[in-house]
Amino acid sequence: MKQKLSDEVQFIKGVGPRWAERLSKLGIKTVRDLLYYFPREYEDRSQISQIKYTAVGEQANFKVEVLKTEYQKIRYNLDLLRVTFSDGTDVVNGIWYNQSYLSEQFEKGDQYIISGKISEKNWRKYKRKEINNPVYEKLDSDASVLNTGRIVPIYSLTEGITQRRLRRVIANALKSHAALIEEQLPGSILKKYNFPDLKTSILGMHYPKNEKHQKFSRRRLAFEEFFYLQLYALEEKKKYNELQGIQHQFKAEENKKFLSELDFELTDAQKRVNLEIRRDMESKKTMSRLLQGDVGSGKTVVAALALLQTIANGFQGIFMAPTEILAEQHFLNFKELLSDFNYNIILLTGSVKTAARKKIEADIETGKTDLIIGTHALFQEGLNYNNPGLIVIDEQHRFGVEQRHSLKEKGDSPDLLIMTATPIPRSMAMLIYGDLDLSVIDEMPPGRKEIATFWRRENRRQQIYSFLKEKIAAGRQAYIVCPLIEESEEMPGLVSAEELFNDLKSGFFKEQKLALIHSSIAAAEKKEIMESFREGKIDILVATTVIEVGVDVSNASIMIIENAERFGLAQLHQLRGRVGRGRHQSYCILISDPPGEDAAYRLEIMCKSNNGFLIAEEDLKMRGPGEFFGTRQHGIDDLKVASLTEDQELLVKAREEAQLIVKADNWQQHYKKLAKNISEIELKI
Repeated sequence: MKQKLSDEVQFIKGVGPRWAERLSKLGIKTVRDLLYYFPREYEDRSQISQIKYTAVGEQANFKVEVLKTEYQKIRYNLDLLRVTFSDGTDVVNGIWYNQSYLSEQFEKGDQYIISGKISEKNWRKYKRKEINNPVYEKLDSDASVLNTGRIVPIYSLTEGITQRRLRRVIANALKSHAALIEEQLPGSILKKYNFPDLKTSILGMHYPKNEKHQKFSRRRLAFEEFFYLQLYALEEKKKYNELQGIQHQFKAEENKKFLSELDFELTDAQKRVNLEIRRDMESKKTMSRLLQGDVGSGKTVVAALALLQTIANGFQGIFMAPTEILAEQHFLNFKELLSDFNYNIILLTGSVKTAARKKIEADIETGKTDLIIGTHALFQEGLNYNNPGLIVIDEQHRFGVEQRHSLKEKGDSPDLLIMTATPIPRSMAMLIYGDLDLSVIDEMPPGRKEIATFWRRENRRQQIYSFLKEKIAAGRQAYIVCPLIEESEEMPGLVSAEELFNDLKSGFFKEQKLALIHSSIAAAEKKEIMESFREGKIDILVATTVIEVGVDVSNASIMIIENAERFGLAQLHQLRGRVGRGRHQSYCILISDPPGEDAAYRLEIMCKSNNGFLIAEEDLKMRGPGEFFGTRQHGIDDLKVASLTEDQELLVKAREEAQLIVKADNWQQHYKKLAKNISEIELKI
């Protein structure tokens, strides 16, 4: 039977059905999966030292001969195996506890390479050079040396799998299937960037000849990962732009009327972005644009201007938010922003009752509704729109790429505007949103005061509460955010919203008006609580991160975050952004006794900067891209080699090369392997 890279991994020598089951827990099911399961790090065991000149406490590799083997029973349940090795300059003992079966491995005269750290404790006690549990590899075996005497790969493992066994299995797979590895990249790209071929690169990742071999291999494979994803994104963008879109006519009177009713002037950044969106909407191509702006930068007003244009042209506008609280907030905002226009604006969320829902759906289908605001209930089956012209999605990363692609099926190629207040580093935006044009509002409205941010330890709680009481007496309102809804035995020491609410209500703030809100509270009750908070009937809102995005109460000027060390930088910045929206000075107080340096550093960054983009870059460096959003993201989660923090220059090059290819007519005919690879990406979405 002809071998293929798609062969099941169980047929590789040393695997079998039982081990195949274990490997599947690592996502390894085929030979290809195994070959692309790259090490997480390496240990350089290639430099051979001489025992005589190796210091105590030093990590070293020795080429040695077995002199003798001693077995000693120390006490019940404890035995010791001591193997004495020599390299001709001196001797060193290998020590193994409760591994007497290894005595059969070592016979006098056998040649080995051993690696390990010379024990300081044993030297002080016995004045002998000894290594506890050394890594060893026999030199006269038929198999190649895999575990020492070279740069050794270290893999992420799961229960029942050892490094030694996994290295051997991968070596067997390379031996049997490496010849089947076919080059994927065009020769012109390999030559331009001096990349090694694919087979050399995969070998260089698992068993590099030297550091340079590994470095060049990783660079080539990282480029390739970026390249395919950019090729896919740009092809999607090309297809979308080639659709015959809606050509909106600029409605100058409506635009002028809207702007004249605002009690502020748009910033230069808002004007620039508004013009970019307007040009897209006026063109024949279908708009597909990402609008990125920090918390409070004024994205909603820009979206309102765009929605006004589509409604004024006789189309429906659709606005989708990730949570009911945020959808409700936007509904109220748009009702106010468009109050001088005779448009029918409705709210549709999952909690709308059946009878009311049927009426809303009928009004949408017949065109009686001009602007529909809601959650992902807006994209359920059976909901038919009447000629939608523009779809706006807020906080896109909470939905995922699948919904973004499904939007193209709504209406007759409506324009698409995606907004996010989560500042996304440029490299990440290029990877996840490579199929979108990018607009950035990089300027805050004038006169807006920076939020004063402080980190205080648990022992300052009484002073914090006294400060809060003063501000409430002056007419301000506050949020207190907790990491948990209720007390948890699994996470002792974390403040829960329910527990804190009950303590404060009957204790320090018994004279004030408090309310509790979290995800387990019914939607109708949440709506009522938020309405009361907006109207100033509640002084302190104790909450979980359910209020993280979109809640806009200008009189709320204090944000207290409990166990702040439990949150990432981007999330802390989002929570802080719930205040600072009015004319009063706002404050964010982070309560935390951080367990380590990383957590303390995060809190220090928050106190030093209000710049969301700077904070996002730091967050990406500290947590890595996989945790940045907290939800699976196509592109980021598919990276096996490339790093968004270390390979930004490679990402730019990969996008440039992908652009050159996609520009060509019928490029899939000339680059059939590339076309096949991006079709496989499409299947995963």
